[in-house]
Amino acid sequence: MRRRTAILSGGAAVIGALGYTGLRASQDADAFSARQLVDRDLTLRDPAASPSARAVFRLLADLENAARTGRPRATVIGQHVELQNELNNPEYGDYRGLKQPGYYYRKSADIAGKYPGFVELDLGPGYEAEGWGVDRQRSYSSAWPSGRKEWAYVDDVVDLAVGVWSGLPRGDDGTYNRDGKENRSDGSASEIPGNGGKPAGLVGMSFHQPWPGSRLKGYQETLRRNSPAAEDSGWIDRLLTPGTSEHRALLLDFSFLADHLGYLASHDVPVLLRPYHEMNAGAKDGFWWSALAPEQYKRLWRTLYAYLVKDRALHNLIFVWSPNAWDHVHGHEPWDYYPGEQYVDVVGVDDYSGSPQKPFGGGAWTEKWYDGLADYRKPRMMAESFHVPVAGNRPRTLEKTPWVIWTVWGQGLTQKNLSGPQDTNTTADVAATYDSPRVLTGGPNSGGSGRIWESLRPT
Repeated sequence: MRRRTAILSGGAAVIGALGYTGLRASQDADAFSARQLVDRDLTLRDPAASPSARAVFRLLADLENAARTGRPRATVIGQHVELQNELNNPEYGDYRGLKQPGYYYRKSADIAGKYPGFVELDLGPGYEAEGWGVDRQRSYSSAWPSGRKEWAYVDDVVDLAVGVWSGLPRGDDGTYNRDGKENRSDGSASEIPGNGGKPAGLVGMSFHQPWPGSRLKGYQETLRRNSPAAEDSGWIDRLLTPGTSEHRALLLDFSFLADHLGYLASHDVPVLLRPYHEMNAGAKDGFWWSALAPEQYKRLWRTLYAYLVKDRALHNLIFVWSPNAWDHVHGHEPWDYYPGEQYVDVVGVDDYSGSPQKPFGGGAWTEKWYDGLADYRKPRMMAESFHVPVAGNRPRTLEKTPWVIWTVWGQGLTQKNLSGPQDTNTTADVAATYDSPRVLTGGPNSGGSGRIWESLRPT
């Protein structure tokens, strides 16, 4: 990787509010270069990056640099929300029955009185629907077939994203669903949670993309064993070759993602986009993009990047690369799959290895993954975990591994025994995390961090 010298300039107001005030005058810049501080300027990757995306990235870079100088201050607590499961799957979550969209966005507030400071939303699987579609056409989705109940959740994805960034309910800001209520084409209605009507945190999106060209667009079609890649060794190369039918199918998928991201861009919502995650899972249990040759994977990532940033001019994006934990059970070493620093802004890990009681590789819990990502000189993120980071038997997790964001996966926040008795969070665990002075929460009861979310918006 290219060696760069980076110096924190004065300390951002955000970090200053948390007690971090930049470098002391007596400290030498070369010493800090040796500690590998990260660049704070998103325009080094995208010269046209939006002001809001630049402000969010500066926050993450400043949190990372505070940790790298031995003075970690805070981790943004995140929650992944699977709206498609909340709306369609009665077996999903901590009780049987369909749920209002945003159930797991609101859950921490139900338990601890505070919302997550980061919310990652899924866009991709359509609950075994045929082809891409929407429920009710909107300006940004008029190109797609309407009246598709399985795709009703994508409206909520957009609405919740705007509502986290801007607050919900909102004033007459030109967005859809300003009060959180959404009427469906079948006569039903849903309502996403209000969060105080002011900026309430950061927004992310993952893209669980069914294999390009698949008739059905559900989770099963994201898996490699169900895709042409399982039997056709030439399929990936055709997919990445312009002019082929496979490549046209890939671009069609990209356009569905870009239409929704584009609406968020038009309303100044920056998005931490996390595509093609867990690429190092291997062929047996991974997604269709898993077990590609490293050069194929990098071509796939860069093709998506070029389409979104160059062809569609989306400059509200912060790109997150997150392999599986390289424990040789869930994933192998991911280094050869790194797309390149000019295509990635944040590095992370999806950690389902071991447990807080028995960390993989010894040492502190998550330390192996945290240290392993250090040389990329990017903000480091726990992109997926079943566990909250702070609890009675692990109170110092964020002191030892101060990830800039820690995201709990969907129903893992409260559903018990996801893959064993160790995979549990008690209500006391959730409360301990959300009450920790090292955690930045979201919503109206987030204290000083509430001022942070408002400060990220251009005046």
